[in-house]
Amino acid sequence: VAVNNVSAGMLGLADVIKPSASDSVERLQKLGLQVTMLTGDNYTASRAVANEIGIGTVVAEVLPDAKGAMIDGWKTGGNVIGMVGDGINDAPALARADLGIAMGQGTDIAMAAADIVLVGDDLHGVPNAIELSRATVNNIRQNLFFAFFYNTLSIPLAAGLLYPFTGWLLNPMIASAAMAMSSLSVLLNALRLRNFQPAR
Repeated sequence: VAVNNVSAGMLGLADVIKPSASDSVERLQKLGLQVTMLTGDNYTASRAVANEIGIGTVVAEVLPDAKGAMIDGWKTGGNVIGMVGDGINDAPALARADLGIAMGQGTDIAMAAADIVLVGDDLHGVPNAIELSRATVNNIRQNLFFAFFYNTLSIPLAAGLLYPFTGWLLNPMIASAAMAMSSLSVLLNALRLRNFQPAR
């Protein structure tokens, strides 16, 4: 600010950091993920924000096409890459990441390029989505184990495996009830996800 061509002061402008940013970064790191800030903004400003919210690696002053190239480069190392963004400049990287997550308050093109669109602007949705996806995959594995284990035991019995040795055959009524119980156990296990609570 100048008064009569004499310097009288300075104004500093900065983006406001979302209140959920620091906690969300910490949760992602606890999930075993490496968090990197990839931005087109000035490096000094980006580094200051990264320091405040606990991000160690910053790649700044990157053009939109270069963001996509950075994602491709990280993927060639065998890494699974997730990208979180909300702007037009993020769209190429969101589209090329293994998992693109767009904020619900972002631009239409970012939301179209992403695999997941979060409702609202709360960054807690990012670790929440990852925790829920991991719980879902674990649930699927459990259900597959239940189904294969049950069928491995039950099908030979229903086919009369024990008949030559014991003369025992499985009653069709019992077999059908047991099959229904198998399906019910898988269903009940899947319904446990309704009670999923993120680790906040």
